[in-house]
Amino acid sequence: VSTQSTWGFLIEMEKVSHKVDPSMGLGFNTMAIHCGIEPETSCGAVTPPIYFSSNYIADPSNKFCYQREGNPTRDQLEKCMCALEKAKHTQVFPSGNAGGTLITHLLKPGDHILALQDMYGGLIAYFDGLAIPVMEYKVSYVDFGNKKEFMEAFTPDTKMVWMESPSNPLLKIYDIAEIAKICKEKGVLLVFDNTFLSPYLMNPLDYGVDIVLHSGTKYIGGHSDILMGFICTNNDEIYNKLEAMYPFYGACPAPFDCFLAIRGLKTLSLRMERAQSNAAKLAEFLFKHPKVEEVFYPGLPSHIGYEIHKKQARGPGAMLSFKLKGCDLMTCAKFCLSLHLFTFAGSLGGVEGLICTPANFTHGKATPEFKKKVGVTDNLIRVSLGIDDYVDIEKDFTDSLKMLPQ
Repeated sequence: VSTQSTWGFLIEMEKVSHKVDPSMGLGFNTMAIHCGIEPETSCGAVTPPIYFSSNYIADPSNKFCYQREGNPTRDQLEKCMCALEKAKHTQVFPSGNAGGTLITHLLKPGDHILALQDMYGGLIAYFDGLAIPVMEYKVSYVDFGNKKEFMEAFTPDTKMVWMESPSNPLLKIYDIAEIAKICKEKGVLLVFDNTFLSPYLMNPLDYGVDIVLHSGTKYIGGHSDILMGFICTNNDEIYNKLEAMYPFYGACPAPFDCFLAIRGLKTLSLRMERAQSNAAKLAEFLFKHPKVEEVFYPGLPSHIGYEIHKKQARGPGAMLSFKLKGCDLMTCAKFCLSLHLFTFAGSLGGVEGLICTPANFTHGKATPEFKKKVGVTDNLIRVSLGIDDYVDIEKDFTDSLKMLPQ
C-alpha cells in the first residue's frame, strides 16, 4: 500500500509545527526531549539524521559552510542545552577541558585568575602547566569559604574568578549568589563548573554567573562513552568573543558524539534521580559505619553547606566522598579494588559506579603541600554512584568494609 493512499487525507489538514522552545513554559524532561530536535522534513524521520558532512554547498540561504564552524547535529545539541541551562548561547567542545581552555583565551598575559583551591584537579594542572608558564596568566588558589581570604586575594589585575559547588573531590558548598555579587561589583567575570550537578539539578546563570562550563563526558553523556564539553552564557559580548575564536581554536566535536550527547540529555533526569537516590542512601550508611571517619555529601544535614546548597540546587547530586579510619593510600586502593560493582577509575557520571582515591587520581599531579592545604588526604575516597539497585550497592560496601583491619 502506498504512503499516498494510506495518508492521503492528511493533505487536507493544516500542518502543526513541532518546534518547541523554553518560552512555552515546559518542564525539564519535555524540553530535553523536544527543544532543538524537530522531525526531519525531507522524508519525515522522527529522529533527525546525523549530519557527517564536513562541508556544505555555498548558498546565501544555507546556515552552514564548514563543519569546524557549524554542523546541524551540533546545532540541535546547542539549542537543547540552551533550554536546559537557561542560557541564551551554548558552544560545544570535544571535552570540558577544551571549553575551559577557550574561556581563558578571553584574558591576556598578566591577567589574574582567582581560582577555588579545591576545584577539579585537571584544571589546576592546566593552570600550573600551561596557563601560568606559557600564557603568562597569574593564578591564585583560594579558600572561597573564607571571605577575608577571598576578598584579599583580588588584585588590580584580577579579571576572572573560577569556581564550582559542590567542589571536587571534597564536595564543599559555596554561596554562588554572594560570590557573583562580589564579582559584579569588582567588574570580574565569574566562571562556574556545573559538571557535578548538571542542568537538571542546578542552573548557575540564575544566580549571576557569567559563564557556565560542563564536562558533558559525565552526566550529560551519561554512559562513559563520549568526550564532550559545553560553555553556556547569557552575555552577548562574552559569547561574541568566544564565537569569534571558536573556528580558529579548532576544538569542535564530532557529529556522532553530538548525537550521543543529545540522546544522553533525553534520559538525564531519570539517571540523575536514580543515582542521586543511591548516593543519599549510601551516604547515610557510611555516616553510621564505625570504620568510616567522615562523609562528604551535601545531602546530609550534618554537612556544613547543607542549607546553602538547598537554597541554590534542586538536589544534592550523585557524588560523595568519605575517609576510612586509620587507612593509608594502599589500604584505600585495595578497598576500592575489592568492590565488585564499582570500577576503580577516574571520571564520573556514568550509569555504572566508579570509585577512586583522589590523592593519586584527581590530585595525582598536585604537590604534597597543596594536597594537605586543600584536605586531599591519603584516606580520602571519592564515589560516583550509578543506577544499580541500592540493595546490591550496600551489600558490596558492607562486604568490603568487613575486610578492612579493625
